[in-house]
Amino acid sequence: MAASKKGWIVTLAGVGLNLALGILYAWSIFSKQLTEPLDKGGFGWTRTQATLPYTLAIACFALMMIPAGRLQDKLGPRRVATVGAALTGLGLFVASLATPERAWPSLVGFGLLCGTGFGLGYAAATPAAVKWFPPEKKGLITGIVVAGFGIAPVYISPLSKWLLATQGIGGSFRTLAIAFSVAMLGLAQLIQDPPKVAPKAAAKVSAVDATWRQMLRSPTFYSLYLQYAFAATAGLMIIGHLAKIIAAQSGNSVKPVLVLQLLAVCNAAGRVGAGIVSDRIGRMITVAFVCILQAFNMLFFNSYATEAGFLVGAALVGFNYGACLSLFPSSAADLWGTKNLGLNYGVLFTAWGVGGVFGPLLAGWIADANGSYELAYQVAAVLLTLATFLALLSYVVVSVDVASRAVTIRLGRADAAPAASSPAPMEAPRAEQPAS
Repeated sequence: MAASKKGWIVTLAGVGLNLALGILYAWSIFSKQLTEPLDKGGFGWTRTQATLPYTLAIACFALMMIPAGRLQDKLGPRRVATVGAALTGLGLFVASLATPERAWPSLVGFGLLCGTGFGLGYAAATPAAVKWFPPEKKGLITGIVVAGFGIAPVYISPLSKWLLATQGIGGSFRTLAIAFSVAMLGLAQLIQDPPKVAPKAAAKVSAVDATWRQMLRSPTFYSLYLQYAFAATAGLMIIGHLAKIIAAQSGNSVKPVLVLQLLAVCNAAGRVGAGIVSDRIGRMITVAFVCILQAFNMLFFNSYATEAGFLVGAALVGFNYGACLSLFPSSAADLWGTKNLGLNYGVLFTAWGVGGVFGPLLAGWIADANGSYELAYQVAAVLLTLATFLALLSYVVVSVDVASRAVTIRLGRADAAPAASSPAPMEAPRAEQPAS
């Protein structure tokens, strides 16, 4: 089988796996039902209680990306994806055991087990696919694979809503557990790395293959980390609470399903679109654009009260947030190579976890305390503005000549990332390695 054909099979298997793992983004449907009173089929939980399983799942997802990345680099992505699929299915079943008086099954099942499964599966899919293709397609392939995760709510949201109406909360989780276990375990068997190439050929593929220790010595890493965390805070804040936000700001006059579906479509479109655009114009300028656009969206989000307003707001949230899930793994591959991409991106991905824990909890706490999400939107806008400046600063290169006592400031992208074999720390600030 030709390498390119095999690469596309691995890519599409990764998309399919992410389509199931993307149940994380449909949590707001379950969360809304959990806060409904008992006579309406809910559990009567507070918004903060209903957010905790989602928040724990994000934390476990992010933290698991580090060991999962290392394991898939060492053992291969198929084994890691298989374990991730099994844990996700088991977690959904355990979550089905929750009751109005007993919340721990949702925390252990969805939060701990599913969150761990998400991390294992997600860590295996993207690096494996990227390794099958040349450097100039990093953004495109990354965007396609992670698009599956983003677009999943298009079918999971209406499916979950139907299951909740016909089978209740427990029955819905059990049905999803069975269906997703079968699908994910099958797809996981198709995810594998390309055959190892000879050392000379490998040297031509990537001039930089940094270890995680070398990556952590680069100031560029910490700039990317903050940008990722700030962008994730805003995106996951809205995604985790959107159904409740719509109900609160519209007075229950707007149905959330269509808005959630549009957000999911734009989430996926942002991942693919930003990947393609950044392959041409550069990662950081694309990051700056999506962050400032998201900041303006957050400033206006409290004014959305009609279906049209929510559709516009959700489309922008989905596109800009989704773009980041393509841009940051591509940036990691550009700067530090693909050999250790699983572990390197796993370390960087913990920034997503920081934002994912902070954003939804902050929004829930503010809404419970004030009865409004307005302050949460404002905090998100400030963080996104800071992310924009950090991205633009990567185009400012400062050099100091001690002998001549001269300081030179140059604008423009760096021409190359530092060599991985160099024992010295990587220079900063650095822009991304151009993919073209």
